[in-house]
Amino acid sequence: SKPTSVYAMSKRDQEEMALLIGKTYGIATVALRFFNVYGPRQALSNPYTGACAIFSSRILNKKPPYLFEDGQQLRDFIHVKDAARAVLLALERPVVDYTAINIGSGTPISILQLARTLIQVYGADMEPYVSGEFRKGDIRHCYADTSLAHKLLGFEPQVSLNEGLADLAEWGKTHDWGAVDKFEEALKELKEKRLA
Repeated sequence: SKPTSVYAMSKRDQEEMALLIGKTYGIATVALRFFNVYGPRQALSNPYTGACAIFSSRILNKKPPYLFEDGQQLRDFIHVKDAARAVLLALERPVVDYTAINIGSGTPISILQLARTLIQVYGADMEPYVSGEFRKGDIRHCYADTSLAHKLLGFEPQVSLNEGLADLAEWGKTHDWGAVDKFEEALKELKEKRLA
């Protein structure tokens, strides 16, 4: 498929270059395509680290998660423990050399449902804000076909989304540095550059 953003194009090009260099020079190479990795210790104050971190930071600062579009866009989230396990499996299996493999849960969830679940696990009393705004380059739905990960790596996610989000929230609530919500600055920048 054709990339819809410079970010997506750069990811595809890096993957293709790594696989080509590996094959050309006989270097064992595999490209793992991670779908929305989340979990404890991720930077909640960085507005570019993904929906789980951004929503967590907003909720911890008593602000509702800000959703683009209608919130019904689908995404795939995978806990960091599962992502790390997939890496170990790929390192142990030479049969995957020169292959690109999706690493995700394979189970899509709407961004609205994600926001509502995070609000619940943080014990907050609010509703997500559905903006109706669109970001240029965003695709409507993005989730992993994990059949190759299962076939070649024997990989199946073990951490459910509810367990994983509870894990993230427990860490987010108890980590003493506090999450600084920088989302509004990032949104302002998107609007200034006419990307939202």
